[in-house]
Amino acid sequence: MGVAEKLASEQKSISVAEFFEKNKHLLGFDSPTRGIITTIKEAVDNALDACEEAEVLPDIWVSVTKLTKDTIRVAVEDNGPGIVPDNVPYVFGKLLYGSRFHQIRQSRGQQGIGISAAVLFAQLTTGVPARIISRTGADKPAYLFELMIRTEKNEPEIIRKEEHEWDRTHGTRIELEFTGTLTAKRRLIDYLKYTSVVNPHARIQADIDGEWFSFERVSNEVIVSPQAIAPHPHGIEFGMLKRMAASSTDNAQDFLVNGFSRVGAKSAEQMLAIAGIKDSRKVKGLTAEQLKSLLSAMQEVDVPPPPASLCLSPIGEEMIVQGLEQEFSLDFVKARTRKSQVFSGHPFIVEAAIGYGGKLEPEGQALLLRFANRVPLLYQQGACAITTAAAGINWRSYNISQQSLPIGPVLLLVHVASTNVPFTSESKDAVAAIPEIEKEITLALQDLGRELKNFISKRDRNKVAEDRARAVCSIIPDIAEKVAEIVERPVPDISPIEGQIMRRVVAKKKTTDGIVGISVMNYTRNPIEVMVYSLSEDNPEKAVPKPDFIDTIGTEFNAVWRITIEAETAWKVTYPGKGRGSIDIRGVDEKMKVVVDLDGE
Repeated sequence: MGVAEKLASEQKSISVAEFFEKNKHLLGFDSPTRGIITTIKEAVDNALDACEEAEVLPDIWVSVTKLTKDTIRVAVEDNGPGIVPDNVPYVFGKLLYGSRFHQIRQSRGQQGIGISAAVLFAQLTTGVPARIISRTGADKPAYLFELMIRTEKNEPEIIRKEEHEWDRTHGTRIELEFTGTLTAKRRLIDYLKYTSVVNPHARIQADIDGEWFSFERVSNEVIVSPQAIAPHPHGIEFGMLKRMAASSTDNAQDFLVNGFSRVGAKSAEQMLAIAGIKDSRKVKGLTAEQLKSLLSAMQEVDVPPPPASLCLSPIGEEMIVQGLEQEFSLDFVKARTRKSQVFSGHPFIVEAAIGYGGKLEPEGQALLLRFANRVPLLYQQGACAITTAAAGINWRSYNISQQSLPIGPVLLLVHVASTNVPFTSESKDAVAAIPEIEKEITLALQDLGRELKNFISKRDRNKVAEDRARAVCSIIPDIAEKVAEIVERPVPDISPIEGQIMRRVVAKKKTTDGIVGISVMNYTRNPIEVMVYSLSEDNPEKAVPKPDFIDTIGTEFNAVWRITIEAETAWKVTYPGKGRGSIDIRGVDEKMKVVVDLDGE
């Protein structure tokens, strides 16, 4: 046997499951540690997509249990519509099986690889079958499956199938066992936290090796699932056009009008005229050369962009801000949702947010949160177009230090929503460098940078004014007392002097002989309604007047007074105590109030 014949005898087709069995790193399963996070990510993504399609508010439960030193069990359960029993083996036991690959709309999962790849990874590391429970309705039984993937054929192998008692009326649960450790626990918690930020309609609860985490929803508004649209003529390639024509029974004009997004009768006539094809000609009989001419003509005719409002589901500025405020304590946060744009015929929307201060690290690089179709991107930050665009902005012009990314207590969030997010690999960790997308990211962040610059400038000006006002409140009374002592006259009323200087609402706290005194002076020309807060170890039950509300936080008492103060008048409360703690007033603009704790001077 010759060499060619010998080589030919060794050649055979490779199933997609076999390919990814040897190249699991392409799907984000390059290590047992990362494999656990990728598995939870894929399961949660599927759960969120399913709940949105069923128009129900997602309730997702995640469990990670350490079985032995080197074995972990992962379980993810949702309240989605469930999966019909006949489809369960294929959804979880066959790679490249799904319902979204041929649809042009925004979705988290699209290729039909993610969750079945997790099943494959689990069986490779432990050999334990995946365990799936699913139920499609209260009037339907739940079914339990145990299955594995036959890699040589990329087909599911059902180990067990039976009806199962389950307390959910509808939903799906998957359990997998891996060889691995919980060394990436912090990153797993971050993934769940970031997922809740961009999915404010979801409640995600997690039991991670006995430690409980809960990320509550901040919106009870059900997200409307994006609708699938027809392909856009400016984003189609020859192979797809040929396949569409071969399966069509329409004439050329109807084929263009019915088969493509935003193509009307007039646009279709222009395309056919340029291509030299009669509108009555059946597209199924067109030659390859005629199809190439038609494809070229489709690119020449000006067609409106795809209807992004139908096929995309942006988070929205208000929801982004609410999500960030719930999970991060920020002094400043703003969000922007850009208008829809198009690259290669695919519609996309860029959303961005910027946060500052609070509990963010005061030193070091900014926290960059990257998202695509509401999914956090945790890995390959340096290879992502989002990072490139953020680092390419001159943040120093916005009064922010910079070493590539901004330096200081800064949070940047960027979300790319598209019918076809251009990822750099199948693991979907980084967005590819598409000029149109990078431009939109840059414009959104620059707009937010200007907002942050204004905030920082106003904060600095207000701080200077507040320091001056605090000095006035602290020094003038002492000066008045000393002057009165020297001239042997009563201490004068300094309120008019303070009022002329301040024209603000001033809250003071001072303790004398075991009596805490809190006063609020309204030096403005209008009546105000404010809430006075006191957080202290002193019990304010004997306060005069009594608080409207008292709560205990550990060993401290949180007291609240709701008051109305007329213009250029004052309010005061006293109670026994040592004066330790803090006070604040709310209900007036920050720049119009001054809080002075004379006990802390």
